[in-house]
Amino acid sequence: MNKEPIRNLLEDVRNGRVPVEDAMNRLRSFPYDDIGYAKIDTHRALRKGFPEVIFCQGKSVEQIAGIVKKMLGHGNFILGMRAWPEAYEAVRAVTDKVEFHPDARAILVGERPPVTSKGTIVVVSAGTADIPVAEEAALTAEVMGNRVEKLYDVGVAGLHRLLDRRDVLFKANVLIAVAGMEGALPSVVGGLVDKPLIAVPTSVGYGASLGGISALMTMLTSCVPGIGVVNIDNGFGAGYLAALINRLGDGE
Repeated sequence: MNKEPIRNLLEDVRNGRVPVEDAMNRLRSFPYDDIGYAKIDTHRALRKGFPEVIFCQGKSVEQIAGIVKKMLGHGNFILGMRAWPEAYEAVRAVTDKVEFHPDARAILVGERPPVTSKGTIVVVSAGTADIPVAEEAALTAEVMGNRVEKLYDVGVAGLHRLLDRRDVLFKANVLIAVAGMEGALPSVVGGLVDKPLIAVPTSVGYGASLGGISALMTMLTSCVPGIGVVNIDNGFGAGYLAALINRLGDGE
């Protein structure tokens, strides 16, 4: 990365030739680190409020470790999703400030950001088999500075389990409902609450569930207003979107 343009811009700010606000707007379009097999977006946090996240699936452990090592040079908190124990061990060889969350299949590097948003995000899963996707969503929302509560294994096959915890649903500022099989849970939850709900179909189910497509179609065709749907098994996308919605309640 050529740092000369940034140095020149900072010098212009110091000398009063460029207002700070203008400089920040210019920096939003800078830079990235090219390490051959990856181009690391080092200013993602400046533009989006959260650093670039590593999607570990499909990468070698050497590539994951190399990306983490380069990102550490920019002082970023790092989140790696769809990780596995061997990937964690490779990152631990780079830094000892690392955590592995097997349920969420996630690696955390650096100090976890504090809770900054006022509202609560509630993550609801239909079955125990949906928990890995739900945990991915919950952890993403947590590390983005949100308070998260979880209600797991409260699917429509035993609706009383969900209704017994209506108090948790009602205090949420944003909700995430994770379900496989026929994907009915988001419609039920969405019909009870007056807050935005993000539906996550999972690939859990027997043959006719079609790897999550049946749940996806159910959620997309729900008659309940106020429901948005992310891709199959995309807990990260749901957690990220919930965090952005929750942030709006803080006046940001």
